[in-house]
Amino acid sequence: MAEERAAGAEPGKEQAPQEGSGRRGVRGILSRSLTGTGPILAAWILLCVILALFAPNFLEFDNFTQIVVQSAVIGIAAVGMTFVIITAGIDLSVGSIVALTGMLAAISMQGGVPGFVGILVALGAGLLIGAFNGFSTTYFGITPFIVTLAVLSMGRGLTLAVSSGQTVFGFPASFTFVGQAEILGVSLLVWLTLAVFAIGYFVLSHTVFGHQVYAIGGNREAARLAGIPVRRVSFLVYAISGLCAGLSAVVLTSRLNSALPSAAEGLELQVIAAVVIGGTSLFGGRGSMGGTLVGVLLIGTLNNGLTLLNVPPFWVQFVQGVVIFLAVLVDALNRRREGRAG
Repeated sequence: MAEERAAGAEPGKEQAPQEGSGRRGVRGILSRSLTGTGPILAAWILLCVILALFAPNFLEFDNFTQIVVQSAVIGIAAVGMTFVIITAGIDLSVGSIVALTGMLAAISMQGGVPGFVGILVALGAGLLIGAFNGFSTTYFGITPFIVTLAVLSMGRGLTLAVSSGQTVFGFPASFTFVGQAEILGVSLLVWLTLAVFAIGYFVLSHTVFGHQVYAIGGNREAARLAGIPVRRVSFLVYAISGLCAGLSAVVLTSRLNSALPSAAEGLELQVIAAVVIGGTSLFGGRGSMGGTLVGVLLIGTLNNGLTLLNVPPFWVQFVQGVVIFLAVLVDALNRRREGRAG
């Protein structure tokens, strides 16, 4: 039975809320989501084998660490995006949120505030923008695609306005340590990325809120009839996405020790690609943090491998586009097959 029906397929058949049956349905979704991670994990391993044959430096430990470091911005933003897409939503504004919040943090530190305050500025601004997205989609009823596309444009414009189109650089050590420090010989960004994924996994798989996210994505009307606060949960997933984008801004800005007006252009496409490649359905109701992590690793490994092979940048973009298309195609075919089976 398809994941959408696991959460209650037909509103007309929905009965009074039954906590036990609802949780069993969600657990079924989780089980199938985790099982579906296998093919993408196999694809990532195959990609690693192929790159190892053609790029001698690929298998070095430092290179694998670098892949995770370079993927940290995508990965952290992808955690928030996973929540959004599982509810059948979309957030096209993450790239502009990263650019704007990073610039706001940079300008505040240029004004003399401590590094930790700069971090709070980025996180707070990201949370507020995400909350705006959530409020606009859930309480005004505007399509998420339209809202987040508008915020993408507004964010880019504001970033250019507040920075006068100039790069801001030179931040206190209390800020740059996030992107440049090491723990046990491994970049702090590796530990931070894994920690964010671990928190995302726990919330999505082991909390009532996570169960509600799956239920809303599976069948929004059935979830409402079952007593789930659909508006509140939908609002919160966009706030989470904005918060994760703010943290990605801290990672990017501290690592480069600079804030660029054009930072994170096109990031939203890579984030969405990583989430969908990892098995999260654009139609909602299915996905997992484990799958998203593998999707991020695949995108990061592909980018790294093409760079090692000296592939021209325009071909890198082409390959990324092909990967996104194939991921969406597989998702659509799976949904059609499940619809016929149901």
